[in-house]
Amino acid sequence: MNKPIFIVMGVSGTGKTTIGQLLSKSYDVPFFDGDDYHPKENIVKMSSGEALDDNDRQGWLESLNKLAIEQAKSGAIIACSALKEKYRLILQNNIEKQMVFVYLKGTFEQVKRRLEQRKGHFMSSVLLKSQFDTLEEPIDAIVVSIQATPQDIVAKIKDQYKLN
Repeated sequence: MNKPIFIVMGVSGTGKTTIGQLLSKSYDVPFFDGDDYHPKENIVKMSSGEALDDNDRQGWLESLNKLAIEQAKSGAIIACSALKEKYRLILQNNIEKQMVFVYLKGTFEQVKRRLEQRKGHFMSSVLLKSQFDTLEEPIDAIVVSIQATPQDIVAKIKDQYKLN
């Protein structure tokens, strides 16, 4: 039986990588950071303070979908913003039944504070507003507030996943 593919989603700065890595250890499945799969052009664009558009994201999302399909037997945790419903549909193409979206939810103010403290990441707080403007909150996801500690967030995710 195939294991779930968790997509840990939300705007930049919500803790997708931290939570994804903790979930990976907890479920003993590999973790993949979606940022590592962005083409160089996307990173250059974001680094210069320019928001990505749907065309920029298309190939990136398709590569993450391919990764998810490749991991279908072993399961995986993938950190990916997955901001729009149509992006989530691309991610789950041909793997819908296995994919579980985990939405790390925070307010603009909470996330902005986090981003202002973060160093060495290509996503600046300048782009945060465009991410919130783009965000279409999922209706079919495990939703967890970013206010809790990372360990508590993982425990809440695991509790909610058991109910499915």
